[in-house]
Amino acid sequence: MKGIVEERAVELGEYIVENQTTVREAAKKFGVSKSTVHTDVSRRLCKLNPGLYHEVREVLDVNKAQRHIRGGIATREKYRAKDMTRDGVLAAERHI
Repeated sequence: MKGIVEERAVELGEYIVENQTTVREAAKKFGVSKSTVHTDVSRRLCKLNPGLYHEVREVLDVNKAQRHIRGGIATREKYRAKDMTRDGVLAAERHI
Protein backbone atom coordinates (compact mmCIF):
# COMPACT_ATOMS: atom_id res chain seq x y z
CA MET A 1 0.00 0.00 0.00
CA LYS A 2 2.88 2.36 0.73
CA GLY A 3 4.11 2.25 -2.86
CA ILE A 4 0.74 3.50 -4.12
CA VAL A 5 1.00 6.69 -2.03
CA GLU A 6 4.46 7.51 -3.36
CA GLU A 7 3.37 6.77 -6.89
CA ARG A 8 0.36 9.08 -6.46
CA ALA A 9 2.61 11.85 -5.12
CA VAL A 10 4.79 11.71 -8.23
CA GLU A 11 1.75 11.53 -10.55
CA LEU A 12 0.19 14.54 -8.80
CA GLY A 13 3.44 16.48 -9.10
CA GLU A 14 3.78 15.69 -12.79
CA TYR A 15 0.14 16.62 -13.41
CA ILE A 16 0.47 19.96 -11.62
CA VAL A 17 3.64 20.88 -13.53
CA GLU A 18 2.43 19.73 -16.95
CA ASN A 19 -0.96 21.44 -16.67
CA GLN A 20 -0.02 24.38 -14.42
CA THR A 21 -3.02 23.49 -12.25
CA THR A 22 -4.04 24.41 -8.75
CA VAL A 23 -4.19 22.01 -5.82
CA ARG A 24 -7.98 22.11 -6.07
CA GLU A 25 -7.97 21.13 -9.75
CA ALA A 26 -5.50 18.30 -9.13
CA ALA A 27 -7.57 17.01 -6.21
CA LYS A 28 -10.68 16.95 -8.37
CA LYS A 29 -8.88 15.15 -11.21
CA PHE A 30 -7.41 12.46 -8.94
CA GLY A 31 -10.45 12.10 -6.68
CA VAL A 32 -8.63 12.96 -3.46
CA SER A 33 -8.88 15.84 -1.00
CA LYS A 34 -6.96 19.09 -1.27
CA SER A 35 -5.19 18.17 1.96
CA THR A 36 -4.00 14.90 0.43
CA VAL A 37 -2.66 16.67 -2.66
CA HIS A 38 -0.90 19.26 -0.53
CA THR A 39 0.66 16.60 1.72
CA ASP A 40 1.73 14.51 -1.26
CA VAL A 41 3.38 17.35 -3.18
CA SER A 42 4.86 19.25 -0.24
CA ARG A 43 6.07 16.50 2.09
CA ARG A 44 6.29 13.21 0.23
CA LEU A 45 7.46 14.54 -3.12
CA CYS A 46 10.33 16.46 -1.50
CA LYS A 47 11.82 13.16 -0.36
CA LEU A 48 10.92 11.13 -3.45
CA ASN A 49 11.86 13.51 -6.27
CA PRO A 50 13.45 16.81 -5.18
CA GLY A 51 13.70 18.13 -8.76
CA LEU A 52 10.00 17.62 -9.43
CA TYR A 53 9.23 19.03 -5.98
CA HIS A 54 10.93 22.32 -6.88
CA GLU A 55 9.02 22.53 -10.17
CA VAL A 56 5.72 21.93 -8.36
CA ARG A 57 6.67 24.50 -5.73
CA GLU A 58 7.18 27.12 -8.46
CA VAL A 59 3.71 26.43 -9.93
CA LEU A 60 2.08 26.53 -6.50
CA ASP A 61 3.88 29.76 -5.60
CA VAL A 62 2.53 31.40 -8.76
CA ASN A 63 -0.95 30.12 -7.91
CA LYS A 64 -0.65 31.51 -4.40
CA ALA A 65 0.43 34.90 -5.73
CA GLN A 66 -2.58 34.97 -8.08
CA ARG A 67 -5.09 33.67 -5.53
CA HIS A 68 -6.42 37.08 -4.51
CA ILE A 69 -6.95 38.02 -8.15
CA ARG A 70 -8.87 34.82 -8.90
CA GLY A 71 -11.02 35.34 -5.81
CA GLY A 72 -11.85 38.88 -6.90
CA ILE A 73 -12.82 37.73 -10.37
CA ALA A 74 -15.03 34.97 -8.98
CA THR A 75 -16.76 37.41 -6.62
CA ARG A 76 -17.32 39.93 -9.40
CA GLU A 77 -18.86 37.24 -11.63
CA LYS A 78 -21.05 36.02 -8.77
CA TYR A 79 -22.55 39.44 -8.17
CA ARG A 80 -22.77 40.20 -11.87
CA ALA A 81 -24.89 37.06 -12.29
CA LYS A 82 -27.09 38.06 -9.34
CA ASP A 83 -27.60 41.54 -10.81
CA MET A 84 -28.58 40.09 -14.16
CA THR A 85 -31.12 37.81 -12.51
CA ARG A 86 -32.50 40.64 -10.41
CA ASP A 87 -32.69 42.96 -13.42
CA GLY A 88 -34.36 40.25 -15.45
CA VAL A 89 -37.02 39.72 -12.79
CA LEU A 90 -37.62 43.46 -12.42
CA ALA A 91 -37.82 43.91 -16.17
CA ALA A 92 -40.35 41.09 -16.44
CA GLU A 93 -42.46 42.63 -13.65
CA ARG A 94 -42.53 45.97 -15.46
CA HIS A 95 -43.95 44.38 -18.59
CA ILE A 96 -46.93 42.88 -16.77
